[in-house]
Amino acid sequence: MRGTLTLTWILMVCLSQVAVQSQYYSESLPYDPRPVKVTNLYFFLHETLRGKNPTVVMVAQANNTSNDNYSSVPFGTLYAIDDPLKIGPGDNSEVIGNALGLGILSGKNSTTVVMYLDFGFTAGKFKGSSISIFSRNPLIKMERELSVVGGRGEFRMAEGYARLKNYFFDGTTVIIEYNVTVIHY
Repeated sequence: MRGTLTLTWILMVCLSQVAVQSQYYSESLPYDPRPVKVTNLYFFLHETLRGKNPTVVMVAQANNTSNDNYSSVPFGTLYAIDDPLKIGPGDNSEVIGNALGLGILSGKNSTTVVMYLDFGFTAGKFKGSSISIFSRNPLIKMERELSVVGGRGEFRMAEGYARLKNYFFDGTTVIIEYNVTVIHY
């Protein structure tokens, strides 16, 4: 009996130590009363699909064994992207940054790409800042809208949307007009 009580007492002491050591840690940060900012950005994304210096390259393609998929851009194809951002649609327009990311053709019966892009600005007022877009992009639509889901630098904690409009396409070069509304702190 005495051994049982001693064992019970030892277990209770050990269990009380486990409970103390397993408490989670939380820290409240002071409220920052800075007002929310809304910034409108307007630029052009220049994409080169073929040639000596493409800005989009296929990284992986699904292993499709069926003979019914003859598309040149089949479902499951993954692309790496490094496109320049320019202030205008012209080839000689000033470069203000680049869009780095991934796109995967994810619509079985359409040309829809799910894209993650980080738009890093290397010149101008927002040099060193970026916005992140993660959204569905139906490529065949002339105009479409994508989600801004984050940012860094001047665009810390960003959210918003980007309106895209196809400006030019010739089979090798794609130019897309971006009109972006960013809500940030």
